[in-house]
Amino acid sequence: MDLRSRLEAHLQQVVGDRNPYFASANHFFVQQYIQQEFSRWGHFTGHTFEHRGQQHTNWVLNLPGRDPRRPPILVGAHYDSVPGSPGADDNATGVAVLLELARAFAEQPGKSSLRLVAFDLEELGFVGSRHYAAALHQHGEPLGLMLSLEMLGYSCHQSHSQNYPPGLERIYPNQGNYIAQIGPWQSIPTMMRLWWGFRAAGLRSQWLPVVNQGKAVPDTRRSDHVPFWDLGYPAILVTDTAYLRNPHYHQPTDTLETLDLDFLTQVCQGLIYGLRRL
Repeated sequence: MDLRSRLEAHLQQVVGDRNPYFASANHFFVQQYIQQEFSRWGHFTGHTFEHRGQQHTNWVLNLPGRDPRRPPILVGAHYDSVPGSPGADDNATGVAVLLELARAFAEQPGKSSLRLVAFDLEELGFVGSRHYAAALHQHGEPLGLMLSLEMLGYSCHQSHSQNYPPGLERIYPNQGNYIAQIGPWQSIPTMMRLWWGFRAAGLRSQWLPVVNQGKAVPDTRRSDHVPFWDLGYPAILVTDTAYLRNPHYHQPTDTLETLDLDFLTQVCQGLIYGLRRL
């Protein structure tokens, strides 16, 4: 199968209500699927934490890089969904790309080791990533970079299909057919390297540098990169901009049929190219 077909096959397994409290069977099934796929490429581990009296798990796959002296690059995507939504874009697309990054970098390692993490409970306020980032910080573990994959598969070529927080519409395009990167201004060189990767995959990309952990623009603080920002780790959000573009955000209509699989394939290929440059 080619990359597009593999991404679609992952989506067919993952799309569906994955809320841990209201759709626990499917939430469990998707974890089994992530474990199955991770196990094909290396030894995975579970990072467990407690929330509301229940045990939850972030699933972690470490892939070695060519230079063991470099701190790892962490790429994360959340696998839970809001109640009542099949969560195709949010965030089955992120999970599908995460699984294909596992394949790509197990078969051909990059310079840095890659740590792939499937987070739980993002929809309840980044609970899984908060626990994971806090554990890293507590143990003094360095990260070269954290990349948060959050909604990667919705595009629209119509004029004025892209919305923005006030003021940004004067700077960025009004067509929602690009992938966005949001990171601290210190990460501009990294965002430029990733931009080159997306360009090599034939995809338009825009990047937004922020200061002070993005607190002046709250819309930049809506995914699993936030706990890493708040603890001083370099982190970049990669996103199709969620509800600023996708009308199906958190709705029962966030289905596989609404996705642009060619766009998603370019995002995945661009990330592979870009991560190889880091």
